[in-house]
Amino acid sequence: MTTIVKDERTAVQSAPARAYWALTLGILSIGFSAIFVRWADAPGAVTGFYRMLIAVIALAVPFIRYLGKAGYPPRREVLIALAAGIFFGSDLIFWNTGILISGAANPTLMANTAPVWVGLGAMLIFKEKLGVLFWTGLAIALGGAALILGADIRNSVGLGTLLGLIAGIFYAGYLLIMQRSRRALPALPAFWLACVGAMVMLFIVARLQGESLTDYSLQTWLAFLAMGLISQVLGQLLVSYALGALPASLVSPTLLGQPALTMLLAIPLLGEIPTPWHVLGGAILLIGVYIVHRSRAA
Repeated sequence: MTTIVKDERTAVQSAPARAYWALTLGILSIGFSAIFVRWADAPGAVTGFYRMLIAVIALAVPFIRYLGKAGYPPRREVLIALAAGIFFGSDLIFWNTGILISGAANPTLMANTAPVWVGLGAMLIFKEKLGVLFWTGLAIALGGAALILGADIRNSVGLGTLLGLIAGIFYAGYLLIMQRSRRALPALPAFWLACVGAMVMLFIVARLQGESLTDYSLQTWLAFLAMGLISQVLGQLLVSYALGALPASLVSPTLLGQPALTMLLAIPLLGEIPTPWHVLGGAILLIGVYIVHRSRAA
């Protein structure tokens, strides 16, 4: 244990300053995602579709270069990455819609319960054994979620918060499938193919719902562009870089600050003032998720 702690301290001390800047800017970029969704004020499937479309276009050239060097991946691996994208697209539908109903903060807090569902999924699918620490974190996280949901039900916006919770479950499915995909594919092709899968799925859902894909204001188009370039591409790439340069024990709990950042940003930018119950519930939920993180990292 002492050796592990020393190794982590050494990694933190030797990490370049740009890794910390990358982590900070990455969290800020992702934290703005819910703000962009509110500014777009478009149906959840449409907002998600354009977020994925812009990311696919932005990363198409690097993906083509990868194919030129490594060749085409096996069909099975392509299908697995595309399947991960379907789960990610489902996450975006529920999360985006939840934000339109309940505001930026609470659905985002609920969506960040994903590590809890990842742990449960790993137990059910991969037969992973979960210790007392995990179940303690699960109970605490669900207690915090119940406080938030209860406060929103009293304010008639509980549906949006519940949709955020469902989004977290789908995002957990995405993470589990991507974990399998990353065994055979590097990060770039796996991520790009998942974006393609999500984009196609979101397009189909938007058309089935009869949603318009073109009749939007300039503000909405700018929000779509910001989501695709800043939150999806820049944010994810910066966090991925930080994960490669900093210990996971530092990055993972820091990422939990993203929903808190969203809550703070929503105050001046959207005029959304959290109640004391929301702040308390959010703090309890994030503590529980952090404990879940630690239990699975141990």
